[in-house]
Amino acid sequence: MSHLLKFLCKEKNYFTINLTIQHYLYKFATLINRTILKQNKVNTLFYKTVSCNKENSDKQWFVVDAEGQPLGRFASKVAKILRGKHKTNFTPHADCGDYVVILNASKIHLSGNKAQDKNYIRYTGYPGGQRTASLREVKEKNPNRIIEHAVKGMLPKTKLGKAVFKNMYVYEGTEHSQQAQQPKLINLSDF
Repeated sequence: MSHLLKFLCKEKNYFTINLTIQHYLYKFATLINRTILKQNKVNTLFYKTVSCNKENSDKQWFVVDAEGQPLGRFASKVAKILRGKHKTNFTPHADCGDYVVILNASKIHLSGNKAQDKNYIRYTGYPGGQRTASLREVKEKNPNRIIEHAVKGMLPKTKLGKAVFKNMYVYEGTEHSQQAQQPKLINLSDF
C-alpha cells in the first residue's frame, strides 16, 4: 500500500490517480473474492454432476400388487421404477433402477374390448412362421407373459434394456421367493 501512496504523490493528474485507485481496488476485491471462495466448502455457483454407476447406485427392492390395476398405466410405472427415473441421480446410460416384484399378475385389469380383441404376434424365424395368440390364450397358458410383454415394450431396446428387464420378477399369485431381500410394499396408485 505504501508504494501506491508514493506513486500517487508523484502524479499530478487526478484522472490518472482515479484510474489507478480503481485498478488497485478491483485487484483487491478479486483477491478477497478468491479467498472467500476457497474458504467455502460448497461453491454455490458450480455444482458437480453426479453420474450413477453400479457401485454407487442405491438399489432397493419393491413389491407391487397388480390386482385391479390397468395394464398400460401399471406397466409404465413399473418401467419407470426399473429404469430409475424416479431417482434424483438418474443416469440414462447406467442401470440405476430398483428391483420390482409383481404379484397377482393374473388379476390385471384390461379396459374396453381388449380382453377379446388383443392379439400377441411373434415370429419363429422361418418363412410363413408368423404366429398369433389371443390374450385369452396367453392368459390361460402363462399370465405373467402379459405384464412382461407390456413392460418390455416400455424399456430401451438395447443391452441396457435387457439388463434392466432382468430386475423384474412376476408371479401369478401372492407368494414370491424374494423374501430374503426384504422388499418394501408400495402402492403404484400413489406413485
